[in-house]
Amino acid sequence: MLAFFRFLAGVLLLIAVIAAVSDGTRSVAAGALVSTPLAEHWSKIAPGLLAATQNAVSRATHPLVWELGMGKVLLVPTWALFAVLGLLFAFAGRRRRRINVFVN
Repeated sequence: MLAFFRFLAGVLLLIAVIAAVSDGTRSVAAGALVSTPLAEHWSKIAPGLLAATQNAVSRATHPLVWELGMGKVLLVPTWALFAVLGLLFAFAGRRRRRINVFVN
């Protein structure tokens, strides 16, 4: 299980680096700071999946869950969201130090 968390952390951090490089090159080209939110990336990559997810969440829960909860998450820059998720999985999958306890 820990190896899976470390693998998932690596994949998420790789996505974060790719998104950061993409935003960095766009920032250099524009001459100003550009940060692309997750909603924009998701709508470019899989617009049908985004609409289906929105419909499923709105049907399964209250519609305000999508508007207030998921809507705010989708406005976060892609690189920041994936970096935080990757670091959390890396922390969860870290190798723990073995402690020997000697009791007399």
